[in-house]
Amino acid sequence: MFKVVLGLIMSLWLGLAQAAEVNTMDPYAMVREVSNNTFDRFNRDHDLIEANQDHLKVIVREELMPYIDYKYASYKVLGQYLKETTEDQRNRFVAAFEEYLVATYAQAFTEYTNQAVEFSPTADFAAEKMVEVNVQIIEKGRPPIKLLFKVRRLKDDSWKAFDLVAEGVSLLSSKQSEIGNIIRQQGIEAVINMLKEKAIAKVTRKDKVEKVAAQ
Repeated sequence: MFKVVLGLIMSLWLGLAQAAEVNTMDPYAMVREVSNNTFDRFNRDHDLIEANQDHLKVIVREELMPYIDYKYASYKVLGQYLKETTEDQRNRFVAAFEEYLVATYAQAFTEYTNQAVEFSPTADFAAEKMVEVNVQIIEKGRPPIKLLFKVRRLKDDSWKAFDLVAEGVSLLSSKQSEIGNIIRQQGIEAVINMLKEKAIAKVTRKDKVEKVAAQ
């Protein structure tokens, strides 16, 4: 369920269209603007995506990742094990986790269909260091999917997203638990290697996977 929901919500972020500058000084505007640009990007790259699903990785890397604080997210995922790593290990973990996110989001985007999106009103964030932006994905005949983007203020007063919560499930929390178990049992190097392997996996549309499995 979380994977499907992730595919829906991350499609909000895919359309950081080059022709439209996103307002990163306002976390609420950033989420809205990125969402509004999403569908244009899908339409523009439709043929490329159909020809090669791995093109989704290119889009994610070029358009999405500049708006994701993946280093902060990486450190959050490491949690209590952060202090047990060397600087070299931390740097390699962050790089591997970034590419893992690229692959994860790209695969999730294969779930995308043309859903409608509703946003909560802008709240006063002048004194805030972190805010939660509520979003609902509306699809006819189904209950709304409730989402929450966690966004943090950087030193230059711009904002970046670092986590998303889908129907009460935090992506970071789930990954922290998974990765923490592997670190505890096998060490940080095993986790880095695992992330690298997952990052290079081919993006495959769900319907194609099911078709092959049925043969």
